[in-house]
Amino acid sequence: MSTPVDADQAWRDLQRIRVPQERVYDEFERSTSGRPGVNYVTAAIMWVFLAGLGLDPPRWGVWLLLAAYVGLLSALVVVHSRRSRMRLHRSRSNWRMLAAFVGAAVVTGGTVVLSGRLVEPLEPVIAGLVQATVSAAVFLVLIGPTNRWAAGSLRGGGERAARVGAGR
Repeated sequence: MSTPVDADQAWRDLQRIRVPQERVYDEFERSTSGRPGVNYVTAAIMWVFLAGLGLDPPRWGVWLLLAAYVGLLSALVVVHSRRSRMRLHRSRSNWRMLAAFVGAAVVTGGTVVLSGRLVEPLEPVIAGLVQATVSAAVFLVLIGPTNRWAAGSLRGGGERAARVGAGR
C-alpha cells in the first residue's frame, strides 16, 4: 500500500515548514547580537563589583558585595528572559553554547586574576579601578563575537538533525 507522492506538493510543504524555522533562527541570532544594552549593564555591574572589592572591604562586606552582585545578575537574567519574544527549546542548546559560556568565564576570570596581580604595587583604590576597568573591557570585547559564534551554530544543527531524521 503506497500512496503516490506529488513532488511539487512535497517541495511546497517542505518550504512552508522551513521558512518559519529559518525565522526562528534569524530571531535568535538577532537577539544574541542585536541587544548590546544587556552586555553593557552586565559589564557595569561587574565593574562596580570589582571596584568595590578593590576598596578592601571587611569579610562581611565582601559577602555583601557578592550577594548584591549575584542578585543583580539574577534580576537581569529574569528581566531579559521575560522581554525576549522567543523561547528556544532546550534541545537547541548545543556544545558551542556551553563552550562559549565556559570560555568567556575562563577568559574573564583569568583577566580579573591577572590584572589583580599586575596592579598589586598600586594603591588599593587605584588598583581596584584599573582591575575593574580592564576586566569589564575584556568582557565587552569578548561577548559579542562569542555570542555570534555560539548562535551561528544553531542554524546548521537543525538542518543536520533534519537530514539524519530523513535518512531513517
